[in-house]
Amino acid sequence: MARGDFKTDVTCGLENLPVFVDTGGASVGDGWRKFKYSPENVSGPGAALDPSEITFPGCDCLSSSCQSDSCLCLQRHGTAYTDDLRLASSATQQEAGFSKPVFECNIMCKCGDSCKNRVVQRGLAYRFKVFETELKGCGLRTLEPIPQGSFVCEYAGEVLSSAEAHRRLRRQSSTDMNYIIAVKEHVRCGQVMETFVDPTALGNVGRFLNHSCQPNLFMVPVRVNSLVPRLALFAGCDIPANEELTFDYSGRYRNSEGSNFVPEEALSDIPCKPCYCASKTCSGFLPFDISL
Repeated sequence: MARGDFKTDVTCGLENLPVFVDTGGASVGDGWRKFKYSPENVSGPGAALDPSEITFPGCDCLSSSCQSDSCLCLQRHGTAYTDDLRLASSATQQEAGFSKPVFECNIMCKCGDSCKNRVVQRGLAYRFKVFETELKGCGLRTLEPIPQGSFVCEYAGEVLSSAEAHRRLRRQSSTDMNYIIAVKEHVRCGQVMETFVDPTALGNVGRFLNHSCQPNLFMVPVRVNSLVPRLALFAGCDIPANEELTFDYSGRYRNSEGSNFVPEEALSDIPCKPCYCASKTCSGFLPFDISL
C-alpha cells in the first residue's frame, strides 16, 4: 500500500476529523487496535467524581460571545482564549513558567456554540495521523501547521482513584507500555487535587503522544461541565506540518510547580525506562513519578 493511502480511522468516526493510520513506510504494529476509542474521559474504577456529571451552573449571557465583565464562567479565571481561539495566556506561561486551570462555558450556559470561551469542547480542529516510530512504538504526527497557543487534543481515558492507579501500575511488567498520567493541581489552602487518567483500554488520540524532553505541546487542566478536568494539550510553539506531536510526561514543561518526579541525578537506584526523544536536552530516561 502506498504512503498516504490511509484506510482506518482510529477514532471510529467519534471525532470532528478522522485520524488515520499511516500504513506507508515503517510497518505499523497492532498496538493502535488494542483499545476502545472515547473522545472524552469516562468514569473508571474508584473514581470519586463522574466526568459526565454536570457540576457548574451556566452563565446567562445571550450574546454570541461572552464578556469577562458579565460572564459567570469567565469570572472564575478571566479571559482564557483570544479572538482566534488560541490560549490567551500561552505567551505569559512561557515567560512565567506556569499554567492555570481554565473554565469554559458549559452545557448549562445560554451563550451559543460560537462563544470564544468554548474551545476544548469543540474537539479536534487539525488533521493528524498515527505512525510507527523507530524506537517508541506508535506516535502522532500533525498533517498541517498548528499555530502557537492552539488547542491540539485532549489526553482522555478512564478517570481512576489513586488506589486503582497504583494497582494497575503494580500489575505492569517492565515491557508494558504505561499510559497512566497523574495530574496534580495546587489549589487554595495548600491543598492538592489529583486526577488519574488511564487511556490504556479506553481512550482517545492523546494516547499516541510520546514523551519528549523538548516537547511542542503543554498540558492545561480545562473544566467544562464537570469538576473533573479535561487534560487539554496546546501548542507551545508554531508546529510545522508533518512534525511529531509530543509533551513532557513529567509536566515540567512550562510548569514551575513542585513535582514528585525524580531528578536525573537520582535515577541510578530506580529501574527507569530509556527515553528515545533524541532532543538536545534529553535526560536519557522517561520521567518517573515516585508517588506512583
